[in-house]
Amino acid sequence: MAAEIKLNGLSRKLVIDGLLDEETAINALTASVKEKVSFTNYLVSNKILSATKIAMEASKEFGLPVFDLDAIDPESIPRDIVDDKLIHKHHALPLYKRGNRLYIGLSDPMNLAAIDNIKFQTGINTEAVLVEEDKLSKMVEKLLEEQEEAMDDMMGDDEDLDDLDFADPDAEKKTDDADSGVDDTPVVRFVNKILLDAIKKGASDIHFEPYEKTYRVRLRIDGVLREVARPPVAMSPKLSARIKVMSRMDTAEKRVPQDGRIKLKISKTKAIDFRVNTCPTLFGEKIVLRILDPSSASLGIDALGYEPEQKELYLNALANPYGMILVTGPTGSGKTVSLYTGLNILNTVDTNISTAEDPAEINLEGINQVNVNEKVGLTFDAALRAFLRQDPDIIMVGEIRDLQTAEIAIKAAQTGHMVMSTLHTNDAPLTLARLVNMGVPPFNIASAVSLIIAQRLARRLCSHCKEKVDIPRIALEEEGLTIAQIDAKPELYKAIGCDQCSDGYKGRVGIYQVMPISDEIGRIIMENGSAIDVADQAKKDGVDTLRQSAIKKVIAGLTSLEEINRVTKD
Repeated sequence: MAAEIKLNGLSRKLVIDGLLDEETAINALTASVKEKVSFTNYLVSNKILSATKIAMEASKEFGLPVFDLDAIDPESIPRDIVDDKLIHKHHALPLYKRGNRLYIGLSDPMNLAAIDNIKFQTGINTEAVLVEEDKLSKMVEKLLEEQEEAMDDMMGDDEDLDDLDFADPDAEKKTDDADSGVDDTPVVRFVNKILLDAIKKGASDIHFEPYEKTYRVRLRIDGVLREVARPPVAMSPKLSARIKVMSRMDTAEKRVPQDGRIKLKISKTKAIDFRVNTCPTLFGEKIVLRILDPSSASLGIDALGYEPEQKELYLNALANPYGMILVTGPTGSGKTVSLYTGLNILNTVDTNISTAEDPAEINLEGINQVNVNEKVGLTFDAALRAFLRQDPDIIMVGEIRDLQTAEIAIKAAQTGHMVMSTLHTNDAPLTLARLVNMGVPPFNIASAVSLIIAQRLARRLCSHCKEKVDIPRIALEEEGLTIAQIDAKPELYKAIGCDQCSDGYKGRVGIYQVMPISDEIGRIIMENGSAIDVADQAKKDGVDTLRQSAIKKVIAGLTSLEEINRVTKD
Protein backbone atom coordinates (compact mmCIF):
# COMPACT_ATOMS: atom_id res chain seq x y z
CA MET A 1 0.00 0.00 0.00
CA ALA A 2 2.78 2.42 0.97
CA ALA A 3 4.50 1.89 -2.39
CA GLU A 4 1.42 3.11 -4.22
CA ILE A 5 1.47 6.51 -2.47
CA LYS A 6 3.55 9.18 -4.18
CA LEU A 7 4.72 12.43 -2.66
CA ASN A 8 3.59 15.57 -4.42
CA GLY A 9 2.74 19.16 -3.70
CA LEU A 10 2.77 19.97 0.01
CA SER A 11 3.95 16.51 1.18
CA ARG A 12 6.97 16.67 -1.13
CA LYS A 13 7.79 20.23 0.03
CA LEU A 14 7.73 19.13 3.69
CA VAL A 15 10.18 16.28 2.92
CA ILE A 16 12.52 18.50 0.82
CA ASP A 17 12.71 21.10 3.59
CA GLY A 18 13.47 18.41 6.16
CA LEU A 19 10.33 18.81 8.25
CA LEU A 20 9.32 15.20 7.52
CA ASP A 21 11.25 12.16 6.43
CA GLU A 22 9.92 10.34 3.38
CA GLU A 23 8.64 7.30 5.27
CA THR A 24 6.70 9.44 7.77
CA ALA A 25 5.21 11.48 4.94
CA ILE A 26 4.13 8.37 3.00
CA ASN A 27 2.65 6.79 6.13
CA ALA A 28 0.75 10.00 6.89
CA LEU A 29 -0.61 10.16 3.36
CA THR A 30 -1.69 6.52 3.53
CA ALA A 31 -3.38 6.96 6.90
CA SER A 32 -5.18 10.15 5.85
CA VAL A 33 -6.66 8.35 2.83
CA LYS A 34 -7.74 5.44 5.02
CA GLU A 35 -9.30 7.71 7.65
CA LYS A 36 -10.88 9.98 5.00
CA VAL A 37 -9.30 13.15 6.35
CA SER A 38 -6.99 15.66 4.70
CA PHE A 39 -3.21 15.18 4.83
CA THR A 40 -2.76 18.41 6.82
CA ASN A 41 -5.54 17.46 9.23
CA TYR A 42 -3.85 14.12 9.92
CA LEU A 43 -0.47 15.77 10.58
CA VAL A 44 -1.92 18.35 12.99
CA SER A 45 -4.36 16.09 14.83
CA ASN A 46 -1.65 13.50 15.41
CA LYS A 47 0.82 16.23 16.49
CA ILE A 48 3.36 15.30 13.81
CA LEU A 49 3.70 18.95 12.71
CA SER A 50 2.20 22.21 13.91
CA ALA A 51 -0.43 23.96 11.83
CA THR A 52 1.73 27.10 11.67
CA LYS A 53 4.75 25.30 10.17
CA ILE A 54 2.56 23.54 7.60
CA ALA A 55 0.94 26.84 6.59
CA MET A 56 4.34 28.55 6.20
CA GLU A 57 5.65 25.71 3.99
CA ALA A 58 2.47 25.77 1.88
CA SER A 59 2.84 29.53 1.48
CA LYS A 60 6.39 29.10 0.16
CA GLU A 61 5.45 26.24 -2.15
CA PHE A 62 2.37 27.82 -3.74
CA GLY A 63 3.18 31.52 -3.41
CA LEU A 64 0.04 32.24 -1.39
CA PRO A 65 -0.24 34.39 1.73
CA VAL A 66 -1.65 32.79 4.90
CA PHE A 67 -5.09 34.14 5.77
CA ASP A 68 -5.68 34.46 9.53
CA LEU A 69 -9.12 33.00 10.35
CA ASP A 70 -9.13 34.87 13.67
CA ALA A 71 -9.62 38.06 11.66
CA ILE A 72 -12.89 36.96 10.06
CA ASP A 73 -16.34 37.50 11.58
CA PRO A 74 -18.08 34.08 11.70
CA GLU A 75 -21.42 35.83 11.05
CA SER A 76 -20.14 37.09 7.68
CA ILE A 77 -19.43 33.60 6.36
CA PRO A 78 -21.78 32.79 3.41
CA ARG A 79 -23.15 29.62 5.01
CA ASP A 80 -26.00 29.11 2.59
CA ILE A 81 -23.82 28.81 -0.52
CA VAL A 82 -22.00 25.52 0.15
CA ASP A 83 -23.77 22.39 1.38
CA ASP A 84 -22.73 21.23 4.86
CA LYS A 85 -21.87 17.80 3.50
CA LEU A 86 -19.19 19.31 1.25
CA ILE A 87 -17.83 21.45 4.07
CA HIS A 88 -17.50 18.36 6.25
CA LYS A 89 -16.25 16.05 3.51
CA HIS A 90 -13.52 18.33 2.14
CA HIS A 91 -12.72 20.24 5.31
CA ALA A 92 -13.28 23.42 3.34
CA LEU A 93 -14.78 26.65 4.65
CA PRO A 94 -16.51 29.26 2.44
CA LEU A 95 -15.00 32.60 3.50
CA TYR A 96 -16.48 35.27 1.26
CA LYS A 97 -17.93 35.88 -2.19
CA ARG A 98 -16.89 38.60 -4.59
CA GLY A 99 -19.05 38.86 -7.70
CA ASN A 100 -19.17 35.43 -9.31
CA ARG A 101 -16.14 34.15 -7.40
CA LEU A 102 -16.20 32.19 -4.15
CA TYR A 103 -13.15 31.99 -1.88
CA ILE A 104 -12.81 28.90 0.30
CA GLY A 105 -10.38 28.33 3.16
CA LEU A 106 -8.15 25.25 2.74
CA SER A 107 -5.06 24.16 4.64
CA ASP A 108 -3.83 22.45 1.46
CA PRO A 109 -4.39 24.62 -1.66
CA MET A 110 -3.74 21.54 -3.85
CA ASN A 111 -6.99 19.94 -2.65
CA LEU A 112 -8.39 20.08 -6.19
CA ALA A 113 -11.25 17.71 -5.37
CA ALA A 114 -12.65 20.21 -2.88
CA ILE A 115 -12.34 23.11 -5.31
CA ASP A 116 -13.92 21.20 -8.21
CA ASN A 117 -16.80 19.72 -6.17
CA ILE A 118 -17.73 23.04 -4.60
CA LYS A 119 -17.54 24.78 -7.97
CA PHE A 120 -19.82 22.11 -9.48
CA GLN A 121 -22.32 22.28 -6.62
CA THR A 122 -22.52 26.07 -6.45
CA GLY A 123 -21.99 26.94 -10.10
CA ILE A 124 -19.56 29.65 -8.94
CA ASN A 125 -15.88 29.99 -9.82
CA THR A 126 -13.99 28.82 -6.74
CA GLU A 127 -10.52 29.78 -5.49
CA ALA A 128 -8.52 28.46 -2.54
CA VAL A 129 -7.37 30.66 0.33
CA LEU A 130 -4.52 29.28 2.46
CA VAL A 131 -5.42 28.99 6.18
CA GLU A 132 -3.97 27.23 9.22
CA GLU A 133 -5.33 23.74 9.80
CA ASP A 134 -6.03 24.06 13.54
CA LYS A 135 -8.05 27.24 13.12
CA LEU A 136 -9.84 25.77 10.11
CA SER A 137 -10.84 22.64 12.06
CA LYS A 138 -12.20 24.66 14.95
CA MET A 139 -14.25 26.94 12.70
CA VAL A 140 -15.68 24.12 10.58
CA GLU A 141 -16.59 22.14 13.69
CA LYS A 142 -18.16 25.20 15.33
CA LEU A 143 -20.13 26.06 12.20
CA LEU A 144 -21.62 22.58 11.84
CA GLU A 145 -22.33 22.26 15.57
CA GLU A 146 -24.11 25.62 15.70
CA GLN A 147 -26.42 24.62 12.89
CA GLU A 148 -27.20 21.24 14.42
CA GLU A 149 -27.79 22.79 17.87
CA ALA A 150 -30.07 25.43 16.36
CA MET A 151 -32.16 22.72 14.73
CA ASP A 152 -32.21 20.63 17.92
CA ASP A 153 -33.26 23.63 20.02
CA MET A 154 -36.19 24.28 17.74
CA MET A 155 -37.25 20.63 17.88
CA GLY A 156 -37.16 20.17 21.64
CA ASP A 157 -37.75 16.67 23.02
CA ASP A 158 -40.90 15.70 21.13
CA GLU A 159 -40.95 11.91 21.18
CA ASP A 160 -43.65 11.78 18.48
CA LEU A 161 -41.14 12.86 15.83
CA ASP A 162 -39.68 9.39 15.48
CA ASP A 163 -43.08 7.71 15.17
CA LEU A 164 -44.47 9.66 12.22
CA ASP A 165 -45.70 7.32 9.51
CA PHE A 166 -45.60 8.55 5.92
CA ALA A 167 -47.89 6.61 3.62
CA ASP A 168 -45.34 6.23 0.83
CA PRO A 169 -42.42 4.08 2.05
CA ASP A 170 -40.59 4.64 -1.22
CA ALA A 171 -40.66 8.38 -0.60
CA GLU A 172 -39.14 7.85 2.81
CA LYS A 173 -36.41 5.67 1.35
CA LYS A 174 -35.64 8.27 -1.33
CA THR A 175 -35.53 10.95 1.34
CA ASP A 176 -33.06 9.01 3.43
CA ASP A 177 -30.85 8.52 0.38
CA ALA A 178 -31.10 12.13 -0.72
CA ASP A 179 -30.51 13.65 2.68
CA SER A 180 -27.88 11.27 3.98
CA GLY A 181 -25.06 13.23 5.50
CA VAL A 182 -23.58 14.64 8.65
CA ASP A 183 -26.76 16.42 9.73
CA ASP A 184 -29.41 14.28 8.08
CA THR A 185 -31.27 13.49 11.29
CA PRO A 186 -31.76 17.10 12.51
CA VAL A 187 -33.25 18.17 9.17
CA VAL A 188 -35.59 15.18 9.01
CA ARG A 189 -36.68 15.67 12.61
CA PHE A 190 -37.14 19.41 12.12
CA VAL A 191 -39.44 18.98 9.11
CA ASN A 192 -41.37 16.27 10.97
CA LYS A 193 -41.78 18.56 13.96
CA ILE A 194 -43.11 21.41 11.83
CA LEU A 195 -45.67 19.10 10.20
CA LEU A 196 -46.73 17.69 13.56
CA ASP A 197 -46.96 21.10 15.23
CA ALA A 198 -49.01 22.45 12.34
CA ILE A 199 -51.53 19.63 12.75
CA LYS A 200 -51.68 20.03 16.54
CA LYS A 201 -52.23 23.80 16.26
CA GLY A 202 -54.92 23.45 13.63
CA ALA A 203 -52.95 25.31 10.95
CA SER A 204 -54.23 25.43 7.39
CA ASP A 205 -50.90 26.24 5.67
CA ILE A 206 -47.16 25.98 6.32
CA HIS A 207 -44.75 28.46 4.71
CA PHE A 208 -41.00 27.72 4.36
CA GLU A 209 -39.42 31.01 3.28
CA PRO A 210 -35.76 31.67 2.35
CA TYR A 211 -34.33 35.20 2.36
CA GLU A 212 -30.85 36.61 1.81
CA LYS A 213 -29.69 36.41 5.43
CA THR A 214 -32.55 34.67 7.21
CA TYR A 215 -34.93 31.75 6.87
CA ARG A 216 -38.31 31.54 8.51
CA VAL A 217 -41.18 29.10 8.91
CA ARG A 218 -44.72 30.39 9.37
CA LEU A 219 -48.05 28.71 10.06
CA ARG A 220 -51.43 30.09 9.03
CA ILE A 221 -53.55 29.53 12.11
CA ASP A 222 -57.19 30.64 12.02
CA GLY A 223 -56.47 32.61 8.86
CA VAL A 224 -53.50 34.57 10.24
CA LEU A 225 -49.82 33.83 9.52
CA ARG A 226 -47.58 33.36 12.58
CA GLU A 227 -43.83 32.83 12.64
CA VAL A 228 -42.88 29.64 14.49
CA ALA A 229 -39.20 29.02 13.65
CA ARG A 230 -36.05 30.58 12.23
CA PRO A 231 -33.69 27.77 11.20
CA PRO A 232 -30.16 28.67 10.02
CA VAL A 233 -30.23 30.13 6.51
CA ALA A 234 -27.62 27.56 5.47
CA MET A 235 -30.25 24.84 5.99
CA SER A 236 -32.40 26.23 3.16
CA PRO A 237 -31.26 23.78 0.43
CA LYS A 238 -31.48 20.79 2.78
CA LEU A 239 -34.98 21.70 3.95
CA SER A 240 -36.10 22.17 0.35
CA ALA A 241 -34.58 18.85 -0.69
CA ARG A 242 -36.20 17.01 2.22
CA ILE A 243 -39.69 18.36 1.52
CA LYS A 244 -39.38 17.88 -2.25
CA VAL A 245 -38.40 14.23 -1.91
CA MET A 246 -41.24 13.61 0.55
CA SER A 247 -43.56 15.18 -2.04
CA ARG A 248 -42.07 13.11 -4.88
CA MET A 249 -40.83 16.15 -6.78
CA ASP A 250 -37.71 16.53 -8.90
CA THR A 251 -35.05 17.61 -6.40
CA ALA A 252 -32.66 18.70 -9.15
CA GLU A 253 -35.17 21.12 -10.69
CA LYS A 254 -35.06 24.46 -8.89
CA ARG A 255 -35.92 26.84 -11.73
CA VAL A 256 -39.67 26.29 -12.09
CA PRO A 257 -42.58 25.77 -9.66
CA GLN A 258 -43.52 22.21 -8.81
CA ASP A 259 -46.55 20.55 -7.20
CA GLY A 260 -46.56 17.50 -4.98
CA ARG A 261 -48.39 15.77 -2.18
CA ILE A 262 -47.51 14.21 1.19
CA LYS A 263 -49.72 11.80 3.14
CA LEU A 264 -49.03 11.52 6.87
CA LYS A 265 -50.72 8.73 8.81
CA ILE A 266 -51.80 9.95 12.23
CA SER A 267 -53.40 6.67 13.25
CA LYS A 268 -54.69 3.47 11.68
CA THR A 269 -57.92 5.21 10.71
CA LYS A 270 -56.82 8.79 10.05
CA ALA A 271 -54.37 10.39 7.62
CA ILE A 272 -53.60 14.00 6.83
CA ASP A 273 -52.73 15.11 3.30
CA PHE A 274 -50.40 17.99 2.51
CA ARG A 275 -50.64 19.69 -0.88
CA VAL A 276 -47.15 21.02 -1.60
CA ASN A 277 -46.04 23.76 -3.98
CA THR A 278 -42.56 25.15 -4.59
CA CYS A 279 -41.77 28.53 -6.13
CA PRO A 280 -38.25 29.74 -7.01
CA THR A 281 -37.42 33.07 -5.34
CA LEU A 282 -34.29 35.24 -5.31
CA PHE A 283 -32.69 33.32 -2.45
CA GLY A 284 -34.01 29.78 -2.81
CA GLU A 285 -37.29 27.94 -3.13
CA LYS A 286 -40.28 29.05 -1.10
CA ILE A 287 -42.40 26.04 -0.23
CA VAL A 288 -46.01 26.19 0.93
CA LEU A 289 -47.89 23.17 2.25
CA ARG A 290 -51.69 23.26 2.39
CA ILE A 291 -53.01 20.92 5.10
CA LEU A 292 -55.99 18.91 3.89
CA ASP A 293 -58.04 17.10 6.52
CA PRO A 294 -60.60 14.76 4.88
CA SER A 295 -62.59 14.64 8.12
CA SER A 296 -63.56 18.32 7.65
CA ALA A 297 -66.11 17.25 5.03
CA SER A 298 -67.88 15.02 7.54
CA LEU A 299 -68.34 17.69 10.22
CA GLY A 300 -71.93 18.20 9.14
CA ILE A 301 -73.71 21.34 8.01
CA ASP A 302 -74.52 22.37 11.60
CA ALA A 303 -70.82 22.83 12.37
CA LEU A 304 -70.23 25.31 9.54
CA GLY A 305 -72.01 28.28 11.14
CA TYR A 306 -75.01 28.81 8.85
CA GLU A 307 -77.91 30.76 10.32
CA PRO A 308 -81.08 28.57 10.51
CA GLU A 309 -82.72 30.24 7.49
CA GLN A 310 -79.45 30.01 5.48
CA LYS A 311 -79.08 26.33 6.30
CA GLU A 312 -82.66 25.68 5.15
CA LEU A 313 -82.02 27.47 1.83
CA TYR A 314 -78.88 25.37 1.21
CA LEU A 315 -80.62 22.09 2.05
CA ASN A 316 -83.58 22.98 -0.16
CA ALA A 317 -81.24 23.70 -3.08
CA LEU A 318 -79.45 20.39 -2.51
CA ALA A 319 -82.81 18.58 -2.57
CA ASN A 320 -83.52 19.84 -6.10
CA PRO A 321 -82.86 17.21 -8.82
CA TYR A 322 -81.18 19.78 -11.06
CA GLY A 323 -79.82 23.33 -11.03
CA MET A 324 -76.53 25.01 -10.14
CA ILE A 325 -75.20 25.92 -6.70
CA LEU A 326 -72.27 28.36 -6.71
CA VAL A 327 -70.03 29.07 -3.72
CA THR A 328 -67.90 32.20 -3.90
CA GLY A 329 -65.21 33.82 -1.80
CA PRO A 330 -61.46 34.42 -1.64
CA THR A 331 -58.85 31.67 -1.37
CA GLY A 332 -58.94 30.03 2.04
CA SER A 333 -62.52 31.03 2.86
CA GLY A 334 -63.78 27.45 3.19
CA LYS A 335 -65.51 27.07 -0.18
CA THR A 336 -64.31 23.50 -0.67
CA VAL A 337 -65.54 22.43 2.76
CA SER A 338 -68.97 23.95 2.06
CA LEU A 339 -69.20 22.11 -1.27
CA TYR A 340 -68.04 18.80 0.17
CA THR A 341 -70.44 19.10 3.09
CA GLY A 342 -73.22 19.31 0.51
CA LEU A 343 -71.75 16.43 -1.49
CA ASN A 344 -71.53 14.35 1.68
CA ILE A 345 -75.26 14.88 2.25
CA LEU A 346 -75.98 13.77 -1.34
CA ASN A 347 -73.50 10.87 -1.30
CA THR A 348 -75.79 7.85 -1.29
CA VAL A 349 -75.69 4.45 -2.96
CA ASP A 350 -78.23 5.45 -5.62
CA THR A 351 -76.41 8.64 -6.69
CA ASN A 352 -73.55 9.01 -9.19
CA ILE A 353 -71.29 11.92 -8.15
CA SER A 354 -68.26 13.10 -10.15
CA THR A 355 -65.90 15.99 -9.39
CA ALA A 356 -63.21 17.79 -11.40
CA GLU A 357 -60.71 19.69 -9.22
CA ASP A 358 -57.28 21.29 -9.40
CA PRO A 359 -56.31 19.38 -7.35
CA ALA A 360 -58.75 17.28 -5.30
CA GLU A 361 -58.26 18.49 -1.74
CA ILE A 362 -60.57 16.15 0.17
CA ASN A 363 -60.84 12.45 -0.59
CA LEU A 364 -64.36 11.13 -0.06
CA GLU A 365 -65.34 7.50 -0.65
CA GLY A 366 -68.24 7.07 -3.04
CA ILE A 367 -67.34 10.12 -5.12
CA ASN A 368 -65.49 9.87 -8.43
CA GLN A 369 -62.78 12.51 -8.23
CA VAL A 370 -60.65 13.73 -11.13
CA ASN A 371 -57.57 15.95 -10.96
CA VAL A 372 -57.44 18.25 -13.97
CA ASN A 373 -54.14 18.23 -15.84
CA GLU A 374 -53.90 20.91 -18.50
CA LYS A 375 -50.52 19.61 -19.71
CA VAL A 376 -52.21 16.51 -21.11
CA GLY A 377 -55.42 18.25 -22.14
CA LEU A 378 -57.52 17.20 -19.13
CA THR A 379 -59.06 20.62 -18.49
CA PHE A 380 -62.20 21.42 -16.50
CA ASP A 381 -64.33 21.52 -19.65
CA ALA A 382 -62.80 18.26 -20.96
CA ALA A 383 -63.57 16.54 -17.63
CA LEU A 384 -67.14 17.90 -17.71
CA ARG A 385 -67.68 16.57 -21.23
CA ALA A 386 -66.52 13.14 -20.04
CA PHE A 387 -68.79 13.27 -16.98
CA LEU A 388 -71.84 13.93 -19.14
CA ARG A 389 -71.17 10.60 -20.91
CA GLN A 390 -70.90 8.77 -17.58
CA ASP A 391 -74.56 8.85 -16.54
CA PRO A 392 -74.07 11.52 -13.84
CA ASP A 393 -76.53 12.71 -11.20
CA ILE A 394 -74.34 15.32 -9.51
CA ILE A 395 -71.28 17.11 -10.91
CA MET A 396 -68.89 19.27 -8.94
CA VAL A 397 -66.44 21.56 -10.74
CA GLY A 398 -63.60 22.89 -8.58
CA GLU A 399 -63.76 26.33 -10.20
CA ILE A 400 -65.42 27.97 -13.19
CA ARG A 401 -62.53 29.85 -14.80
CA ASP A 402 -63.60 30.38 -18.39
CA LEU A 403 -66.55 30.55 -20.75
CA GLN A 404 -66.16 26.96 -22.02
CA THR A 405 -66.39 25.50 -18.52
CA ALA A 406 -69.28 27.81 -17.60
CA GLU A 407 -71.29 26.89 -20.71
CA ILE A 408 -70.92 23.13 -20.21
CA ALA A 409 -71.72 23.40 -16.48
CA ILE A 410 -74.86 25.47 -17.19
CA LYS A 411 -75.94 23.08 -19.95
CA ALA A 412 -75.60 20.20 -17.49
CA ALA A 413 -77.68 22.09 -14.90
CA GLN A 414 -80.37 22.72 -17.53
CA THR A 415 -80.56 19.08 -18.61
CA GLY A 416 -81.43 17.39 -15.32
CA HIS A 417 -78.18 17.42 -13.36
CA MET A 418 -77.19 19.02 -10.09
CA VAL A 419 -74.02 21.08 -10.65
CA MET A 420 -71.91 22.60 -7.87
CA SER A 421 -68.93 24.89 -8.35
CA THR A 422 -66.98 27.93 -7.09
CA LEU A 423 -66.11 31.38 -8.38
CA HIS A 424 -63.78 34.06 -7.07
CA THR A 425 -66.04 37.06 -6.42
CA ASN A 426 -66.65 39.26 -3.38
CA ASP A 427 -70.34 38.56 -2.81
CA ALA A 428 -73.36 36.75 -4.25
CA PRO A 429 -74.75 39.51 -6.55
CA LEU A 430 -71.31 40.05 -8.12
CA THR A 431 -71.20 36.36 -9.01
CA LEU A 432 -74.01 36.81 -11.50
CA ALA A 433 -72.24 39.81 -13.02
CA ARG A 434 -69.06 37.75 -13.30
CA LEU A 435 -70.86 35.06 -15.31
CA VAL A 436 -72.30 37.70 -17.65
CA ASN A 437 -68.82 39.21 -18.11
CA MET A 438 -67.51 35.75 -19.03
CA GLY A 439 -69.96 35.75 -21.92
CA VAL A 440 -72.69 33.47 -20.55
CA PRO A 441 -76.10 34.56 -21.96
CA PRO A 442 -78.29 36.06 -19.17
CA PHE A 443 -81.24 33.73 -19.93
CA ASN A 444 -78.98 30.71 -19.33
CA ILE A 445 -77.85 32.10 -15.98
CA ALA A 446 -81.42 32.83 -14.89
CA SER A 447 -82.64 29.35 -15.83
CA ALA A 448 -79.67 27.35 -14.48
CA VAL A 449 -78.41 28.97 -11.26
CA SER A 450 -80.57 28.18 -8.23
CA LEU A 451 -78.46 29.32 -5.26
CA ILE A 452 -75.33 31.40 -4.62
CA ILE A 453 -73.40 31.27 -1.35
CA ALA A 454 -70.77 33.92 -0.59
CA GLN A 455 -68.63 33.19 2.44
CA ARG A 456 -65.78 34.25 4.69
CA LEU A 457 -64.11 32.69 7.71
CA ALA A 458 -63.77 34.72 10.91
CA ARG A 459 -61.75 33.75 13.94
CA ARG A 460 -63.85 32.41 16.81
CA LEU A 461 -63.38 34.02 20.24
CA CYS A 462 -61.75 31.79 22.83
CA SER A 463 -64.38 30.66 25.34
CA HIS A 464 -61.80 30.61 28.15
CA CYS A 465 -60.65 34.23 28.04
CA LYS A 466 -63.09 36.41 26.08
CA GLU A 467 -64.28 39.45 28.01
CA LYS A 468 -67.41 41.57 27.78
CA VAL A 469 -66.91 45.01 26.33
CA ASP A 470 -69.11 48.11 26.46
CA ILE A 471 -69.31 49.95 23.14
CA PRO A 472 -71.10 53.32 22.79
CA ARG A 473 -74.39 53.29 20.90
CA ILE A 474 -73.12 55.64 18.21
CA ALA A 475 -70.16 53.37 17.55
CA LEU A 476 -72.47 50.37 17.18
CA GLU A 477 -74.58 52.29 14.67
CA GLU A 478 -71.44 53.09 12.68
CA GLU A 479 -70.52 49.39 12.69
CA GLY A 480 -73.84 48.57 11.02
CA LEU A 481 -76.02 47.27 13.86
CA THR A 482 -79.71 48.04 13.43
CA ILE A 483 -81.69 50.06 15.95
CA ALA A 484 -83.52 46.88 17.00
CA GLN A 485 -80.24 45.03 17.54
CA ILE A 486 -78.83 47.87 19.64
CA ASP A 487 -82.04 48.22 21.68
CA ALA A 488 -81.82 44.52 22.54
CA LYS A 489 -78.59 45.39 24.43
CA PRO A 490 -76.51 42.44 23.17
CA GLU A 491 -73.51 41.18 25.14
CA LEU A 492 -70.45 41.89 23.02
CA TYR A 493 -66.99 40.47 23.67
CA LYS A 494 -63.37 41.25 22.88
CA ALA A 495 -60.31 39.04 22.48
CA ILE A 496 -57.88 38.81 25.41
CA GLY A 497 -55.52 35.84 24.97
CA CYS A 498 -54.57 32.89 27.17
CA ASP A 499 -52.63 29.63 27.02
CA GLN A 500 -55.62 27.93 25.39
CA CYS A 501 -55.73 30.14 22.28
CA SER A 502 -53.88 32.43 19.87
CA ASP A 503 -54.37 36.13 20.68
CA GLY A 504 -57.81 35.48 22.09
CA TYR A 505 -59.12 33.35 19.25
CA LYS A 506 -59.42 29.61 18.74
CA GLY A 507 -60.95 28.07 15.65
CA ARG A 508 -63.06 29.77 13.01
CA VAL A 509 -66.70 30.32 12.20
CA GLY A 510 -68.27 30.76 8.78
CA ILE A 511 -69.97 33.98 7.69
CA TYR A 512 -72.40 33.51 4.81
CA GLN A 513 -74.59 35.32 2.33
CA VAL A 514 -77.02 32.75 0.93
CA MET A 515 -78.96 34.13 -2.04
CA PRO A 516 -81.56 32.02 -3.86
CA ILE A 517 -82.32 33.13 -7.43
CA SER A 518 -85.90 34.32 -7.03
CA ASP A 519 -88.19 35.14 -9.95
CA GLU A 520 -87.50 38.84 -9.42
CA ILE A 521 -83.72 38.35 -9.48
CA GLY A 522 -84.11 36.17 -12.57
CA ARG A 523 -86.02 38.98 -14.27
CA ILE A 524 -83.27 41.49 -13.40
CA ILE A 525 -80.66 39.14 -14.92
CA MET A 526 -82.74 38.71 -18.09
CA GLU A 527 -82.99 42.50 -18.39
CA ASN A 528 -79.20 42.85 -18.07
CA GLY A 529 -79.48 44.45 -14.65
CA SER A 530 -76.33 45.33 -12.70
CA ALA A 531 -74.97 43.69 -9.55
CA ILE A 532 -76.33 46.67 -7.61
CA ASP A 533 -79.83 45.97 -8.93
CA VAL A 534 -79.49 42.31 -7.91
CA ALA A 535 -78.22 43.32 -4.45
CA ASP A 536 -81.18 45.69 -3.95
CA GLN A 537 -83.63 42.95 -4.89
CA ALA A 538 -81.85 40.42 -2.65
CA LYS A 539 -82.26 42.89 0.24
CA LYS A 540 -85.99 43.08 -0.50
CA ASP A 541 -86.09 39.28 -0.54
CA GLY A 542 -84.65 39.25 2.99
CA VAL A 543 -81.16 38.06 2.07
CA ASP A 544 -78.54 39.19 4.60
CA THR A 545 -75.30 40.70 3.29
CA LEU A 546 -72.01 39.27 4.49
CA ARG A 547 -71.71 42.21 6.89
CA GLN A 548 -75.17 41.60 8.36
CA SER A 549 -74.39 37.92 8.81
CA ALA A 550 -71.09 38.82 10.49
CA ILE A 551 -72.86 41.19 12.91
CA LYS A 552 -75.16 38.32 13.93
CA LYS A 553 -72.06 36.30 14.85
CA VAL A 554 -70.83 39.19 17.00
CA ILE A 555 -74.21 39.48 18.76
CA ALA A 556 -74.14 35.70 19.37
CA GLY A 557 -70.78 36.14 21.14
CA LEU A 558 -68.92 33.99 18.61
CA THR A 559 -66.50 36.62 17.36
CA SER A 560 -65.55 40.27 17.87
CA LEU A 561 -66.23 43.50 15.99
CA GLU A 562 -62.49 43.83 15.36
CA GLU A 563 -62.46 40.45 13.65
CA ILE A 564 -65.46 41.03 11.39
CA ASN A 565 -63.94 44.38 10.38
CA ARG A 566 -60.93 42.38 9.23
CA VAL A 567 -62.88 39.98 7.03
CA THR A 568 -65.91 42.02 5.90
CA LYS A 569 -66.74 45.61 5.04
CA ASP A 570 -69.95 47.55 5.25
